[in-house]
Amino acid sequence: MNASVAVVCVSLAGCAAIMPGAGAADLDSIAQVVNGSGIAPELVFTTDVEGYDLAPQSVGSGAAAGMSATWFNNSTGAMVTLRSDAGELTKSLCATTPLWNSPGEAVTCTQDDGIWHRSGGDMHEYVAVRDDALIWITGMNNAGQADLLTAAKNVHVPSESELELLFSDAPEMPEAPVERGDLPENGDGAPIDPTGPGG
Repeated sequence: MNASVAVVCVSLAGCAAIMPGAGAADLDSIAQVVNGSGIAPELVFTTDVEGYDLAPQSVGSGAAAGMSATWFNNSTGAMVTLRSDAGELTKSLCATTPLWNSPGEAVTCTQDDGIWHRSGGDMHEYVAVRDDALIWITGMNNAGQADLLTAAKNVHVPSESELELLFSDAPEMPEAPVERGDLPENGDGAPIDPTGPGG
């Protein structure tokens, strides 16, 4: 995630705000939405933080089969990014995994009620644990530690309306492979490009 999201977000008439809906979408509904995106349905999560709006153009695939999404504070320019991945986090793994925004810093880890707090220097990030999924919460542009913690605590499977908004800017995936019409019916020749007036 980079500052280009902020530029696009500011250029719009405000980014989309996700309001928590009633009840989580089921895996079949999520699978239909993310089909062909490389994102595993069980790794689709969202969050909400007061003052931050989702930047739909930031939503996409992340590490392995996970997803990534960023929320933007239009008043301060701060950004909060969610990245999901499969796996589990142990004390030793937590301490040896570099911080996302400060990979050279030594990492200190604490855990409270299913949420890991990772810090190094003046950088902070959080990891929410949901079943076999890890949801990493990081910040940019001076996103406050309290905002990051709130985002981690509010991580959840999206409702139907949240799911629709999350992927509202995603390109539509074709239901079947696109057939090309410029290949010869026989053989393996390259496409034929007719010559123009200049040869």
